[in-house]
Parts: sequence; structure tokens; C-alpha cells
Amino acid sequence: MTTPVMPIVVLLVEDDAGDELMTREAFEDNKIRNTLYVVRDGEEALDFLYRRGQHAKATRPDLILLDLNLPKYDGRQVLEKIKSDADLKDIPVVVLTTSAAEEDILRSYKLHANAYVTKPVDLDQFIAAVRQIDDFFVQVVRLPRRRGRGAEELRG
Repeated sequence: MTTPVMPIVVLLVEDDAGDELMTREAFEDNKIRNTLYVVRDGEEALDFLYRRGQHAKATRPDLILLDLNLPKYDGRQVLEKIKSDADLKDIPVVVLTTSAAEEDILRSYKLHANAYVTKPVDLDQFIAAVRQIDDFFVQVVRLPRRRGRGAEELRG
């Protein structure tokens, strides 16, 4: 008997409206109804994660999809902050970026990214890549329980 798959909360840190739209499309077309929150720069990502300002009531994400090339704080700085914080470091972070540079890949893993995915240029390939990330983190791996969930919420 298969265990029912619980939707997860995903934080997309993406400043490109086109990439955001493609990511939303990939999530909407997929069978699991995850909650997708979007922030547009590194500063807003940290505000969301630390529940500051307009994000004071933000839900802790189960997964973060992080672009590297962001305004204010770039993705590398955001990743470093997440993975050096005792309260945030257990949230899986998938770097989802246009950069295929070896130095970006190496630095991301040194900063403890859980995966590094170069955004495909082709729309269908981009949507397929996001769906694979979603499928992997929802159906294949076990994520830590989100802190603050009540027992009844965990049971679904």
C-alpha cells in the first residue's frame, strides 16, 4: 500500500517573471498540489525565511528553489545564510539557475546546496526539469517534518 503524498511548501526565489511563470506552470500541471510562494530578490527571501516585515506570517518552506543571479543579495549569499543558520539549514535548497559555470556549481555545493540544476532554455525542458525536482522532493525523498505542525496537520 502506498503512503499518500503530502503536498509541500516551496519557496521560489526568482527575479525573472518568465522563469517564475514557467515554474508555476510546471507546478500547476503536476499532480501534487504544493503551495508555491515567490520572492523576487535575496533580501525578500531572507525576510520570508526570518518572517520579517510583510512576511511576518510566512510559512516555513519544505523546499527552496534558488536562483543565483538576484538583486540585493545574490543567491550565493542567501544560500550561505540559510546553510549557516541552525534553524534553516535543514531546509533543502535546489539551486535553479542559468549559470553552468563550474565555479558556481562548486561554490554552491561547498555552501551545502542539496542540488544544482541549470535552467534549460527550452520551455518544455524547463517545465520537465521543475517537475522532476518536484517529483523527487515530494515522492522520493523524506523531508524533515515542518516545525510547528500539529499532529492533525501531519496526518493530513
